[in-house]
Order: sequence, then structure tokens, then C-alpha cells
Amino acid sequence: MNPFPHALAMAALRVLPALAALVLVACSDKPAPAWSGYAEGDYVYVAAPLAGRLDAVAVQAGQTVVQGAPLFTLDAESEQAAQQEAAARLSSAQAQAANLEQGRRREEVAVTQAQLTQARAAETLAQSDLQRQQQLLTQGFVARARVDDAATQLGLARARVAELTAALQVAQLPARSEERAAQKANAQAASEVLHQSVWRARQKQQTAPSAARVADVFFQPGEWVGAGQPVVSLLPPGNIKARFFVPEADLGGLKPGQAVTLACDGCGAPVAATVTRVATQPEYTPPVIYSNAQRSKLVFMVEAKPSPQDAERLKPGQPLDVRIAAKP
Repeated sequence: MNPFPHALAMAALRVLPALAALVLVACSDKPAPAWSGYAEGDYVYVAAPLAGRLDAVAVQAGQTVVQGAPLFTLDAESEQAAQQEAAARLSSAQAQAANLEQGRRREEVAVTQAQLTQARAAETLAQSDLQRQQQLLTQGFVARARVDDAATQLGLARARVAELTAALQVAQLPARSEERAAQKANAQAASEVLHQSVWRARQKQQTAPSAARVADVFFQPGEWVGAGQPVVSLLPPGNIKARFFVPEADLGGLKPGQAVTLACDGCGAPVAATVTRVATQPEYTPPVIYSNAQRSKLVFMVEAKPSPQDAERLKPGQPLDVRIAAKP
């Protein structure tokens, strides 16, 4: 029997494990899966809560604006007139409230004071006349009726003094507490009306809520803009994100906080991003029970955000290739 075939078979058995090991190594170095997606932007639509004619637009599409930059202005003539009216009403209410705190004017108090002085002089005269009539009655020169008349005049003079004394005290006092509280409430209400008028006038001038690029301008000066209708759309760098779709089989390796890289035509070096959302439901659901073949049709939407600096390299709608970032 020829021993050569037997030796050849034994050599082949020794080589097979080595070949199998090489195949496993080659399989372990396969590239990370890539998923298709596109860049998406969450636009900010700037509108005024009030309707009006568009007076001016301070920006144009493609322009970069900083936070607080003026965007557009609506006609505010009516709101400005209402603001001036509210300011006048507030001044009137405040003046009335201050007047109730101070009592009557100094001139009115002086009149009452003069009347009281005159009444006291009349009281002194009536007192002297009563004493004289009483002496004459004792000497028998006058009748008892004359004494009674003098006493009556003295009583009237004293009552007049008491009346004017009370009137002077009232004139120097502020108004009643209830009346003052009511007037203070009126002044507060007028202040709130003025605040509303100022707010309405301010809403006719809209500014950029954050630094952004102007995506579009929807109206031109002279056109009528309804309440809540956007006039300008903005795209802040922080609102640009990647949206891609991952098969069901690859979903287990992705979670929020996962680092990925975004590649696109003309972007240069890959853009680093972080997964922010993994959809809880598939984009496509087979109509029957899941089989192994049908599970390959399931894809889940995933979103990832780059840094604001890198986000400016992406344009909404731009196709992207997404991969899991290599570990450092």
C-alpha cells in the first residue's frame, strides 16, 4: 500500500485548524456597518402675536444674525396711541390717589380756620352780653326775657365754634381708608393696562431669539401679516441634526449618547456626532407575523447631533453615511 495519500491527508488535517483561525480573524476585522440618512434642520419660525402691515424687513435669506438682531417691524401706530392713553390714565389715577392721602388743599383749610376764628369771637361777645344782661336783671333794669335771649345767643355761638372745629379737623384728615383703597386699586389697574399696551407695542418689533442663519423671508414690506403668521424662518446651528435609519439587527448597538461619525459629499473629514434619539417604533412594519426574512425589513429612525461648530458644515436634506465612531 502506498503511504503517500495517507501522509497527504494527515497534513491536510493539520492545516485546516490554521485556515479556520485565519477566517475568524478576517471576519472579526470587517468594517463597521454604515447606514444611510440625511441632514435635518429644526427651523425657528418668527412671527408676531398681533396682526398688522409689514413696515420693514431687516434681514434677507442666507444672512447670519446674532441674538437680539432686529428681524422685522409691523405698523404700531394704534398700539403706540393706546400706550399714550394708558399712560395718561395712570397719571390721573395716581394723582387722585395722592390727593386722597393728603386731605383738603391748604387754601380750603385756611377758609375753615378763618370761619372758626370768627365764631370764637362771636362766642366771646355772646358771653359778655349774657353777663351784662344778668347784672342789669339783678338791678331791675331789664326783664328776664332779655337774659334768656342772651343765653340763647351764647349757646348758638358755642355750637358754631364746635361745628367749625370739627370741620377743620376733617379737612386736615385724609379720605376714608376704604376710599383710599379703592383709588389705589384703580391706579394699579391703570398700571396693568399700561403694561399691556407697552407689551403690544413691543410685539410689533421682532428680534432674533438666538444666533442663526436666515433660511427664508415670507413677506415683503407693505403686505398684511396675520397674527401668528411667520415672517422669517431661522436655522440655528444647534438645530441641525442627522437622521438615519438602522435595521432591526443593528439596533442593539445604538443608544442615546453613542458616538457616531457623519460622512457626506464635499464635507471633508467626517463630522463627529452623538446619538440623541432612537425611535421606539419601526418605520416599516410587516403585515403578518415577523419571520427571519421579514425582520430584515424593519428599520428604526435614529437622530444624532453634531456640535454647533461642526453642524454648519451640514445642509438640511444633504445625504449622509453614518457609522459608529471608532474607539480611541
